[in-house]
This record gives sequence, structure tokens and C-alpha cells, in this order.
Amino acid sequence: MPGPRACCFFIPGDWTTPTGGYTYDRRLVLALRDGGWAVDMRSVDGTWPHPGTADLANAEKTVASLPDGTLVVADGLAFGAMAEVVARHNKRLRWVALVHHPLHLETGLPDAVRQQLLAGETQALRHARQVVVTSPSTALDVAAMGVPPANIAVVEPGTDPVPILSLPRRAGPLRLLCVATLTARKGHALLLQALAGLTHLDWTLHNVGSTTRDPDTAAQLLALARPLGERVVWHGEMDAQALGQHYAAADVFVLASLYEGFGMVITEALAHGLPVVASDGGALAQTLPAEAGLQVPAGEVAPLQAALARVLSDAALRARLAAGARSAAVRLPTWPAQAARFAAVLEGVE
Repeated sequence: MPGPRACCFFIPGDWTTPTGGYTYDRRLVLALRDGGWAVDMRSVDGTWPHPGTADLANAEKTVASLPDGTLVVADGLAFGAMAEVVARHNKRLRWVALVHHPLHLETGLPDAVRQQLLAGETQALRHARQVVVTSPSTALDVAAMGVPPANIAVVEPGTDPVPILSLPRRAGPLRLLCVATLTARKGHALLLQALAGLTHLDWTLHNVGSTTRDPDTAAQLLALARPLGERVVWHGEMDAQALGQHYAAADVFVLASLYEGFGMVITEALAHGLPVVASDGGALAQTLPAEAGLQVPAGEVAPLQAALARVLSDAALRARLAAGARSAAVRLPTWPAQAARFAAVLEGVE
């Protein structure tokens, strides 16, 4: 039986992938290790959450190699898609499911695929001794799948404090920043439609996020943005240092997601003291403080356009929201603090 401060993190794919979910996993592992935990990180390649036969066989082999009694924290992107593997090792391993957002809530899924993901993840979650989610909103989504609320713990992401310098604003158009992978759920199409009606205002939109994970959506978005010309810039994925430079250069942060399990980019924007315009999709309704941004109904263009027009046209409003962001930033939890909360949850798993 492993020691009380030892666990294994089961992560699908490359944990250096610059998304909120992978960042959460990676930062928790590193912070747990700094806190004295022995963390064995097992990465399993595959087309998660839609694994092929070879992917599942590889996952089975990895799971089978773990000693009896191992406390296994499995990222939900794989955990929910390998219910049979989880069930076969349920009695000898102590499963903890880490759910960033339920798989069936991804935007644009055919109904048959959605139902398959829902059934599979619901079955897998029955074998988890503990479920950790990243927001109270996601806790409700998981409870709706049959997990007893007593078995669900909320551990929100941490943040890194950012020194905010009071520098004079450079000349030129207002710089909007959107950090999100180019998938349908992230709502870029809504954002572009809203901005298409605001060409009389002086702005540029800088998009940071993978253009290759969903090539069809990316191609559609590039075509939708073409009439806006050089006002819309696609930067692709970036490392943390380059991304930090974009946050520092931005005037306003924007996110039109249809659903988020938390929305780490919002707290990153707050940490950089940026005013925010965001939807209320999923956990975003709780992630964005009212004093730091304008929030609009998810999936609707007109309210988004109106909010963007307000923030682009009103310097005093931007200043007030930026002050609200800076105020909210000092209350954001750090990664070491959240790792301590996560560790307390793990220590209670029998």
C-alpha cells in the first residue's frame, strides 16, 4: 500500500498542452511535489475523449501496472471515456476523478455521441471514491449525473500573482485579447459576428489558442474573420511567457464561450488587471466578479455586441472595470494554497 502522501496522476496526452485543464493538472502536480507528496505522473496518448481500441489497450496496460492500493487521480478527459478499464481495477485502486467539465457538455456533438459520452462518464463516476471539480457550477453538473454531493469536492484553480505596472497607454486602436482554443464551444464565431457590427470603432482582436485541434472550426472562423482584414489576428498556441506579453499589451479581455467548467483565462485576465467582457456560460457566471467586467448571456450576439460597444467607447468604464479587476486579483487563491486544499481532499480518500 502506498504511503499516505503518495498518489498517481493519470493524464491523457501531453500535460504541457497550453489549455486550462492541462495547466490545472500540471500546476497541481508540481505544487503537491513541492509540498512533500510523492506524485507519479502517468501520461497516456490517445484521441481522448474518443479513444480507439489501441488507446484503451494502452490505458489498460498503464493502469494494470499500478500497485494495489494506489491513489489514482484521473483527469476526466480520459476517466470518463474508459469506464470499463476503471471498473476492472475498481477494487484494487482508489480512483479520484478530476472533472474539469462533463464530456457530454462539449458544444457541437451529434446527439448519439453526446448520449454515449454521458452514459460512459456516468458509469465511470460510479467507481470514483471521490470526485474533484473546479467550480461549484461543475459540481452541480456532476451531481446531475448521479454522483452524491458528499462525494464531490470543489478545488478551484490557483493563479500566479502578476505585478501590474502603471504605464501610459500606447497610441493606436484598443487591443482586445481572446485566449481560447479554436473550438465551437469557445464562441469565437459569436465574437466575430458582434465585432463585425462595430467597425466604426477603433479596435483590433488578438486571438491566442490552438488552430489545429479542431481544423474545421478553425477554417470556418478564419473565413468569417476575412472581411475584417488585419483587425483580427490569429497567433496560435503560445508558451506562458509569450502569452503573458499579450495579457500585458491588452486593453480588454473578451471570452464568448458557450460553456466553461471554470474559465481560468478569466482569472488570468483579472491577475493582469484587465477589464473583461464575457459570457455567463457554465461557471463563468461565478468566475467573473461584477466589478471587473461586463457579462452577457451565452450564445447571443446582440448583448455581446452592446457590451463590447460600451467598453470600447467609454474610457472611464474601462478604467473602473480595470480597478475592479485589480481589486479582485488580490483575492485570488495561489497554486500552493489550492494544492493544499487538493491534498486535504486526497488525504480523506479511503
